[in-house]
Amino acid sequence: MHSDLNEDGVILPVETHERLAQVVHEGERSMPQAGERPLLVCKPKKIEAWRIFKILSEFVEGFDIISRYGLAVSVFGSARAALGGNSFNRAEELAGRLSKKGFAVITGGSTGVMQAANKGAYEAGGASVGLNINLHDVQLYNPYLTEKFGFDHFFVRKVMLMYASEAYVFFPGGFGTLDEFFELVTLVQTKKIRKVPILLFDKDYWEPLTNLIDTMIYQKYSYINKEDMSLYSVVNSVDEAYEYIIANVSC
Repeated sequence: MHSDLNEDGVILPVETHERLAQVVHEGERSMPQAGERPLLVCKPKKIEAWRIFKILSEFVEGFDIISRYGLAVSVFGSARAALGGNSFNRAEELAGRLSKKGFAVITGGSTGVMQAANKGAYEAGGASVGLNINLHDVQLYNPYLTEKFGFDHFFVRKVMLMYASEAYVFFPGGFGTLDEFFELVTLVQTKKIRKVPILLFDKDYWEPLTNLIDTMIYQKYSYINKEDMSLYSVVNSVDEAYEYIIANVSC
């Protein structure tokens, strides 16, 4: 049986190497034990180098997917949005209308608002893409996808979502949705990506946040410029969102 040595000169069988690779890949903090002494006390450099290639492969596959769609809209929002609820219905309607206009609809591929948008695109006969994340607790794909891919790394998935589209719509959501919104606005503000339509859908949900940005971050502390607040728009209806996107998207 093939084996190798660790830094202490202890012979490690192939099975142990495979287990270590799995541990590091999954991001666990504890390492397998050999008897009473730990096999490793620090990150194994060889396995970390291997992990770089895994990350690179995800970037390659991700960019290959998004490059297939010349015109796309990314839809964000809570995975907890109830079937038939207000956010769900409006996301489904907007995605369906944009799909008929030639937009591929790209989401995180899971439930809630993501499922609604994919459902709207799928039932309209358009491209419906899900860029999901592989978690210990299974993250299910919704059944309305024409193409899907699961990422092991959140940051790779986020890059794909941020660079995938010509328009971005944010429905009400939690920390993940807020994180994605602020990341996108920062990328546009710093000119890392070109200016694109960024819509916050549902005034009741988003206006407390945009008011905070205005009164505190801009007026009181001057941490942003006034024009930075024009990087996004708040909309309150499917018609308003649809017309804004059609009028402002440029390929």
